Amino acid sequence: MVDSDDSFEWESDAEAEPSSVLALRNMDAAGPSTLVRQDPNGRASGEAPPNSVVEGYVGMGFTREIVLKGIKDIGHSDSNALLELLLTYKTLGDEAVGNCSTSGLIPQSVEDDDDFDFENWDGDDNADGRERNSDGSGHEDFLQEMSEKDKKIKSLVNMGFPEDEANRAITTCGMDAALSVLVDSIYASQAAGNCSYMNLSEYEVTDRGFDSFGGRKKARLMEESKKKMKRYGGGAQGSRPPLHGFHGELMPRPNPMVGFNLPSGRQSGTRSLPKQAVGPPYFYYENMARAPKSVWMEISRSLYDIEPEFVDSKYFCAAVRERGYVHNLPIEKRSPLRPLPPKTIFEAFPHYKKWWPTWDHREQLNCFDTRVASPKQIKQIECTLASSSTPPPITVQKYVMDQCREWNLVWVGKNKVAPLEQDEMEYLHGFPRNHTRGVACRKRYMCLGNSFQVDTVGYHLSVLKDLFPNGINVLSLFTGIGGAEVALHRLGIHMKTVISIEISEDNRRILRGWWDQTQTGTLIEIADVKSLTNDKVASFMRRYGRFDLVIGGLEGEQPALFYHYSRILNAVKSATTRI
Repeated sequence: MVDSDDSFEWESDAEAEPSSVLALRNMDAAGPSTLVRQDPNGRASGEAPPNSVVEGYVGMGFTREIVLKGIKDIGHSDSNALLELLLTYKTLGDEAVGNCSTSGLIPQSVEDDDDFDFENWDGDDNADGRERNSDGSGHEDFLQEMSEKDKKIKSLVNMGFPEDEANRAITTCGMDAALSVLVDSIYASQAAGNCSYMNLSEYEVTDRGFDSFGGRKKARLMEESKKKMKRYGGGAQGSRPPLHGFHGELMPRPNPMVGFNLPSGRQSGTRSLPKQAVGPPYFYYENMARAPKSVWMEISRSLYDIEPEFVDSKYFCAAVRERGYVHNLPIEKRSPLRPLPPKTIFEAFPHYKKWWPTWDHREQLNCFDTRVASPKQIKQIECTLASSSTPPPITVQKYVMDQCREWNLVWVGKNKVAPLEQDEMEYLHGFPRNHTRGVACRKRYMCLGNSFQVDTVGYHLSVLKDLFPNGINVLSLFTGIGGAEVALHRLGIHMKTVISIEISEDNRRILRGWWDQTQTGTLIEIADVKSLTNDKVASFMRRYGRFDLVIGGLEGEQPALFYHYSRILNAVKSATTRI
């Protein structure tokens, strides 16, 4: 357990959460030409607004012309978004409003974006076997996919569901899922409450939604959840009552988020492990620090009640990445990977300093996502800056900085921003150059956004070097692009055998390409975690020996997959006692 330290305070706010931005936040959200906005009464926003609404904003000091223009552009149902837009209109002046309001400040659909070359996208990458045209049309499928996702998210939000739950439902059910399926998925998740780790894969999904959930009342859903928890309670803890904690409540996290210790010697406390958790086999599980409290409590409960070690990768590299790790590794005698990576943006990328404005005070990049800013959003920023004074007014600076933080934009010219390139993300994550090269550009961003930060994980795994001087056998669940394997390699730990479970064909190809160039051990790849039965685990161990490390990580809430991690770990421990 962690000994509390008076110098540490606890927080529950979101991880590096960006501020609200001008107008609509969703990437490539449909603009005035493609989206009919409605007020809470269902009236289209294009209709004349109530005079009281207009007079209210006029009373704040805005001209009637600007108020009517703002309402025409985005409607008046979202007062915060409208107020932000009116402030920007007022700052830029009437001429700028006339030039840029609909084309530069209000996100529109991506279908008409055929005149913008998305700088820094690899010219030799392709999507679905098609070459990328010089006008950027090769990325239409990616942009269209994200646009459709944002439309679905907006529809669910308008129905009253939280944005994060809407996004999670789409991730779980897929982009092609009907709206009714997504609604049922959200209701199922909410009804599960504290019992969030239900194996949803067992519920048949149809056009009507989850058959096992459709039309049932919340009480019935809660009863189903309790039954599932009894059935899938992990090991000796399976008979314990459900943990308490609101489904959407964030897990309290230490501030600063330094884990048990850092390479600099900074420490937050010590811990002791329950007897049944002492390794080997050692296990290591990562999840987002912002996952709900109920999720972290269930992870901890299923992994021998070990408390998470929360770490922000900003102490290891030039980017924020708040993650939690539940593991039974020793925490003494850790050592960092060499060479030590740069900790600030300019140390990592000094060439960006030339165009960096004095009012952009960022020293580190925000947490990486699986998406990047669209050409439309880049044009919005450039249009806004081009119409402003030098330096821009505070309101414009705030809008631009909100966008830059949210999308990790860097300055590549005068009033010109661009997303990080994929090789820059590889560098910040601790991967070798061109590690992900060879897959489509959009997929490189996706797999990097979901990967381990190698330097952070390597610091934790460094204790294995002295424990296994002759090498280790690794069971790698949800391997991704091989962050753990790269970390072990950089530590100089020989991997005799790695059993890798990863569903993405692109990720498997990336790992195999790296392995064939750098390793001499045996790599066995399995696509579907469900096919790794307990008997197959025991068979692998009889053939290759004990697994010394069981490692894996997921993003957010993925109940069925985490259940498999817990199941397989228990199978490894059980088979270890018989060998």
